[in-house]
Amino acid sequence: MSATLAALQLADWRRRVAGLYAGVRQLSVRDPRAGHDLWKSGRDELFAGHPQSPLLPDDRARFTGLTVGTYDPDWRFELRVRRPEETVRITVDTATDGTIPMLLVGTVRLPYLGTLDVWRITGYAGGLFLPVKDSLAGAPGGTYGGGRYLLDTMKGADLGPGADDDSLVIDFNFAYNPSCAYDPSWSCPLPQAGNTLREEVPVGERMPR
Repeated sequence: MSATLAALQLADWRRRVAGLYAGVRQLSVRDPRAGHDLWKSGRDELFAGHPQSPLLPDDRARFTGLTVGTYDPDWRFELRVRRPEETVRITVDTATDGTIPMLLVGTVRLPYLGTLDVWRITGYAGGLFLPVKDSLAGAPGGTYGGGRYLLDTMKGADLGPGADDDSLVIDFNFAYNPSCAYDPSWSCPLPQAGNTLREEVPVGERMPR
């Protein structure tokens, strides 16, 4: 495959992901479960048929759908992003994308679970980035060992704002495995200490059985 064709296909993948999440946000205003159903079916279609699917050829040949838990409304939140007391910047090294600089935007406080850091990727076209790693990471029948993503607005994975300007919709039912969970040639920024939960998050995408 030429570099030109690959770049065009990747742009189309991101365009379709952004369109999918636009539909999810619209549906979820009245019916989050319907939005989740759209998200599942749309991602299954992309993984099965798009040339930029992260599935390896053998995995794609036997693919019947991603492993996603039943929607649970208790895992959907609208949370205020609390500003950090001081500026925090980190860089994450990746094998394929070089060094990724990130700035801490703030934290969200989850009922009974603790807090998660919300980051902004500060490179060109940077966006909000919210990964999470819970106690199911790497467990048999659990999630990807490196963690999952909740939001990555640069890639179109955006559930939108809450009712207030300084809030975000955080719905763990939409937690998904990064591409490197399926194809080791991808290199993905993974959750840091501030994005790790000690408890189990039983909803969202899991690793294939």
